[in-house]
Amino acid sequence: MTLLNSQAQTVPPPDFSKVPFDVLVVGAGAAGLYAALCLPQSLRVGLLSKDTLSLSASDWAQGGIAAVIDPQDSTDSHLQDTLQAGAGLCDVSPVRFLVEHASDCIYQLVEMGVAFDRHEGGLALTLEAAHSHRRVLHAADTTGRAVVTALTAQVLNRENIQVLSQAFVLDLWLDADRSTCQGVCLLYGNQILWLPARAVVLATGGGGQVFAQTTNPTLSTGDGVAIAWRSGAILRDLEFVQFHPTALNKSSAPHFLISEAVRGEGAHLVNAEGRRFAFDYHPAGELAPRDVVSRAIYSYLQTIAANPNEPHVWLDLRPIPPDKIRHRFPNILEICQKWGVDGLREPIPVAPAAHYWMGGIAADTQSCTSIAGLYAVGETASTGVHGANRLASNSLLECIVYGAQLAHIHLHPETVSLPQLPSQTLNLGEDETLQRTLAQLRSDLPRLVWGSAGVCREGAILETAIDQVNQWQRDLQALLLTQTIRSLAPGQTIDLEGVQTSSLVRLWGETANLLDIASLILKSALFRTESRGGHYRLDYPQTEPQWQVHTLVQHQHWWTAPIKAP
Repeated sequence: MTLLNSQAQTVPPPDFSKVPFDVLVVGAGAAGLYAALCLPQSLRVGLLSKDTLSLSASDWAQGGIAAVIDPQDSTDSHLQDTLQAGAGLCDVSPVRFLVEHASDCIYQLVEMGVAFDRHEGGLALTLEAAHSHRRVLHAADTTGRAVVTALTAQVLNRENIQVLSQAFVLDLWLDADRSTCQGVCLLYGNQILWLPARAVVLATGGGGQVFAQTTNPTLSTGDGVAIAWRSGAILRDLEFVQFHPTALNKSSAPHFLISEAVRGEGAHLVNAEGRRFAFDYHPAGELAPRDVVSRAIYSYLQTIAANPNEPHVWLDLRPIPPDKIRHRFPNILEICQKWGVDGLREPIPVAPAAHYWMGGIAADTQSCTSIAGLYAVGETASTGVHGANRLASNSLLECIVYGAQLAHIHLHPETVSLPQLPSQTLNLGEDETLQRTLAQLRSDLPRLVWGSAGVCREGAILETAIDQVNQWQRDLQALLLTQTIRSLAPGQTIDLEGVQTSSLVRLWGETANLLDIASLILKSALFRTESRGGHYRLDYPQTEPQWQVHTLVQHQHWWTAPIKAP
């Protein structure tokens, strides 16, 4: 690595910083897009997308979005279903806020051009696990894509929103007292630079890539949670990870999610003999809450001494009429066919995979965090609506309902001016040792976390994994690259020489974030000595009344807080 310090000249900032942004929205999935659209149009908004606008976990969402549309349904029923799935850890007021605003947000999406499926002149509704009514709206089996596509079109037509693609936020910029967020440190193009704003909204999704088996896209590296934690924000309930029970499990294929709606429409979860074994573990069988079904698969595989990475359970779509499968699940059929499985004629091999992180940055119903000027929306946030186990199809709903609250955002009086400081030049093009180190960490870390904090956890294994992650963090901290970027002063830029250098800096940033969230998940899982929802401890298999509390963490301090009263 070569660092050249320039003492005499400064690099002029890119054009977009000549007129300061009022708000920076970090992340361009459903939460970020909708939040940007709901911000007052009088504000200058920067929408920072780590990749392209269409690439996000929201774009991968299949099942749908839950809302009370049917007159036979009720918001109280939706609330009770959400509380039941949340295993005692949902805060009632945020859940009520969610379900009562749901239908208005659905009609707003329709007005924005989201083409939900129709039935007999109205919006089509389907049933998913743990819902007591058919209340899940969908667009075939690509609902997330339909929502993101419509929102993206709206964003690109807004003159007050400027999209910065391939923009990767490395850290937050706080004031001297570290109490107020006033911008970000950003990798953009061939520079590391500082971008001021009167408020920052984190909508970066989850961190599924910390697990070896996940339905999340490769960009889901926990960036928002990690940078908020490093800045001292309060985080909540990080031990609760939802493992989707039915991800495609075929050699060399990605862990493509087979939507819960498939089981809602009548598909069966079976063993090699075709028996619906899930009923051995719960009276609702394959329609039990996701954590229950995932543990049923895990437990069943243990009883037959199988390798959990091999497809010893299957999802059989054949009880559903073929025409209905083709109409409702064309994308699932297409992807499975690509990997040699004909879902119309044979069962699909499936296994659990990390899917959704219930924990995140603690935020209220206005999406405010513990740091002034910093907001969090979507999977990045922990609003209290999901508890220990998210109800199916409440995730897209949360993105929309809570993203809408940014219409009431409170801004700093003015944007902070950046000092003009000498720039540096960075060249990593031939640093093969750094490349190997980062690549090895990205390979080893997910396997470690999957083996220690996957569907089932155990104290001694968690402790060993924590020690290993701590060592990896020390190794990363010792790198000159880490020390150089972490010591960068606001207003000081780094010019990156070559595309390879920019790629390595991004790989470094994502790896640092993954190490941080791995540590947070492992330590939170060790801290909670019970089993509840998406957190299951083999050494503490019971749900304990004294643990009906949230776990909170700030820096390296863990504590508990009671569930908020209605």
